Amino acid sequence: MVAKFILGPPARGALVVGFISLVSVPDRLFPSFRHHADGVTAATATRTPFSSETITGRVSYEGSPKKYKPIEMVNEPSCAKLYATPPLPEGSITGPNSSLQNVIVFISDGAPEEKDANPQPVLLTQRGCRYLPHILVAISNQEVWVKNEDPVTHSIHFLAQANRESNRSQPPGTPPFALRFARPEFVPVKCDIHPWMRSILAVFKNSHYAVTDSNGAFALPNLPPGKYTVTAWHETYGTQSKEITVSPSESEELNFVFKVTPY
Repeated sequence: MVAKFILGPPARGALVVGFISLVSVPDRLFPSFRHHADGVTAATATRTPFSSETITGRVSYEGSPKKYKPIEMVNEPSCAKLYATPPLPEGSITGPNSSLQNVIVFISDGAPEEKDANPQPVLLTQRGCRYLPHILVAISNQEVWVKNEDPVTHSIHFLAQANRESNRSQPPGTPPFALRFARPEFVPVKCDIHPWMRSILAVFKNSHYAVTDSNGAFALPNLPPGKYTVTAWHETYGTQSKEITVSPSESEELNFVFKVTPY
C-alpha cells in the first residue's frame, strides 16, 4: 500500500443549478428505507459490484474537541419533553479511544463509473425538533424525502450553492415531500424557526462513500485495483485527503487523524 497525505479546505461544488421535485410520498414506501443501529432511518445507494477489494479505516482526533452548550427548547415544550436532559448540538461527536463520528469518507478521485444505478430514496426526518440523521448522504439526482413527525411546524432550508437553494415550510401532519440535487456538494440544512436544528446533506456522483460510526470506523467496498484519493470531511474540523493504491485481492487500511481545538 502506498499512501500520500494531503491537507485541504472543506470541499465545495461548482455553481450549477439542479432541480427540485415536490410530491407526496405514500406511506407504503417507508418500509423500503434501511434502518441503522442508532435508530435513524436512512438508505444507501445501490452499489455496483466491481471486486472484493475494500478500503477500511478509522478516523480519530488529537487535541481537545469543541464543547457545546445544551440546546434550550423551552419555547417548544412538545419537543423538550422528549428528552430526559437537554440534547447537545451534533457538530462534534466523539467516541471511545478518541474516535470521531459523523465524518464523511469518500473516493474523491479514481472512483469507477456506476451505470444503471436505481437507488432507493433517502429520508430526512424531523423528530424532537432535530434532523435525523444529522449526516445524510445521497448520489446525484437521488430522491431526498423530507418528513415531519413533530406536532409543530418546521422549515427545511437547504443552503445549496452548486444546486438550487430550497426553503420550504412543513406544518405537522402534512405529507412528506421530495427533492433532487444534481450536482455534488455539501449542503448545510437548517430550520429557520428553530435555529438549533442543523444537518448536512452530502451529494456525490457515485456511491463510494461512508459515514464514520461511534467508533470512528468506515469501509469503502467494491473497489477494483487501482490508485485512489480518499477524502475525509468533517463539518467542524475540515478536510483531509490521502492517496492509496489498492492491490488485487487485498483489503487496504487507511486512517485519518484530525487535529482539533475547542474554539
